[in-house]
Amino acid sequence: MKFDISAEESKRAKIPHEIFLTNLIGNHILWFVAALGTVKTYWQPMALVPIVSVASLAYVLWRARKSLKSDSWYVMCHWQIAARRSLVFIYMLLLLATVGLLGWVGYTYLGMMEVAVFAIIGGMGVLPVMVTVLIQIIMESDALHQASQHRLPKSILEKYPNPGIAVIEDEFKYDD
Repeated sequence: MKFDISAEESKRAKIPHEIFLTNLIGNHILWFVAALGTVKTYWQPMALVPIVSVASLAYVLWRARKSLKSDSWYVMCHWQIAARRSLVFIYMLLLLATVGLLGWVGYTYLGMMEVAVFAIIGGMGVLPVMVTVLIQIIMESDALHQASQHRLPKSILEKYPNPGIAVIEDEFKYDD
C-alpha cells in the first residue's frame, strides 16, 4: 500500500534499514572477510565484528521501541520492520554461539575430533547464519526501496493500522 507522505518522512523511514544493511554488508561480510586475513597476526580487527554488530542491533531495537512514542506512524512502522528482522538475526547469532559452545565442550571434555567439531559448527551454526544474512540483505534492500516508494507491507499494516494517512494506491504489490 502506498501512502501520501513527505520526502523528509520517507528519508527518515530509510534510516533503520540503512543501519541494518550496513551491519549485514559492511560488518558481517566486508569487514569480516578483511579481518579474517589478518586473524593469525592480529586478532583485534576480528573482535570488532561482534562489537559493532551488537552495538548496531541493540541500537535498532532501542530506537524501534523509542519510535513507538516519538516518531510519525510511517517512520515508526519502518523501525518496527527493522527491529523484527534484527531479532531474527540475533536469534541466529545465538544459535551460532550455542553450537560453537557445544562444539568446544565436545572437543574439550568429550574427546570429539577437531574435524568433527568444525563440521558440526560449520553445518549447524555458520551455514544458517550465512543464509540468514543473505536473505535479510535481500529483504532489507526491498524494505529500503519500499521506504523510498512510500510503501508498507501488509503484515505491518495489520499490526499497526493506518491512523488516517491518505492512501495513494490500495493494491498490495509487496508483502513482507
